[in-house]
Amino acid sequence: MPRRLLPALLLAAAAGLALLPAASAPAAPVPAVRPADDPPGDEAYPSAEEVARAKAAADAKAAAATDLEARLAAARTELDRVGQAAEQAVEAYNGALARLAKAQQAAKAAVVRSAAAEAARARAADRAAGLAAEMYRQGGASPQLAALDAMLGARGPGELSEQAAAVGIAGAQTRQILDDATGTAKAAARAAKDARAAEAAARTAADTVRTAKDAAQRRLADQERQVAEIGRRQETLLAELAAARDTSVDLERQRQDALEEIARRQAEEAARAEAERAAAEAARHHPVPDRDQPWSAAGADAAVAFARSVVGLPYIWGGEGPQGYDCSGLTMMAWRKGGKNLTHFAADQYAESTPVSYDRLRPGDLVFWTRTGRAADIYHVAIYLGDDQMIEAPRPGTAIKQASLWIMGRPDFYARP
Repeated sequence: MPRRLLPALLLAAAAGLALLPAASAPAAPVPAVRPADDPPGDEAYPSAEEVARAKAAADAKAAAATDLEARLAAARTELDRVGQAAEQAVEAYNGALARLAKAQQAAKAAVVRSAAAEAARARAADRAAGLAAEMYRQGGASPQLAALDAMLGARGPGELSEQAAAVGIAGAQTRQILDDATGTAKAAARAAKDARAAEAAARTAADTVRTAKDAAQRRLADQERQVAEIGRRQETLLAELAAARDTSVDLERQRQDALEEIARRQAEEAARAEAERAAAEAARHHPVPDRDQPWSAAGADAAVAFARSVVGLPYIWGGEGPQGYDCSGLTMMAWRKGGKNLTHFAADQYAESTPVSYDRLRPGDLVFWTRTGRAADIYHVAIYLGDDQMIEAPRPGTAIKQASLWIMGRPDFYARP
């Protein structure tokens, strides 16, 4: 269940807890109501008007307390949203870096192909020139020589082909030389064009990385500011709530923690039930035998052991260790220990792995979240431990931790590297 439902759950839980007396708040004395026949002027009992005012004041305090609890729940939800947005920005940057690396590799490969094609063209041209020189030495004036002259004077492969065809070349050797020269010239031209395009794509990818980095930096700075502001707002709200209930801030903080725990458990149970339902539905329509689900016990054990070893280290934007990691950096390095190379980008890690369903999860598998339901938009990944537990690098400003698989609601995808 997405965390945006937590405010509703918190309010529902608050309604239930509101029926219980506060643990450390002294019970307010119940005023005695003055009998109707009590003589006027006797001030031992409050009047009906005073009772009404007291009730109105109590109702106002209760309404204020309810409003404050709703605002506290909203602040928690906003904190989750801010953290999620920051992590999305980080993963967008990681994705841009991954695309840049691929573009640079493609550009290098294209340059190598272009150089090889140019070398082949040069060799073919040398053979053609050598044949022409030999014909001149022999003093021959032949269709072959005319064709070679046309070839050597052509301004491009197209013109060369037309001139060669017009001359009507005779002789297998000369024809082969012309074919080689024409073919290699065309191949060299194509390879050079491809190399230029690949280099342009790499430059564009580098620009995208710079843009993504700037956006991520702004988002992270904004997240830090909002987290601090939300923290201050929560403290203010707790103080106001304590005043409205005539309790202490510490007591109200404990109460809010209890409410959040109730809501968390309810959300996790709902997410687990939904995952089980979805897995059962998928099994009915698309049964997959175990033999089609590859799994390396040794690799998974090594990946899980690494993840456990870095619990407590900070979330670091773009982190690949050893001081800290971001979410996809953690899973990438964990599975590097497990013998698999994954890209430092959550969406690519899913594409590089074998999808599995919730009911087939094994330790070491990866779990993914996305706001849109599309694999291309995955923004968070964690490593599964078993027993509905995982290890994750949650978001900027937090530490790597072990947590419930359902802490962020039902995962959208599961996969096995």
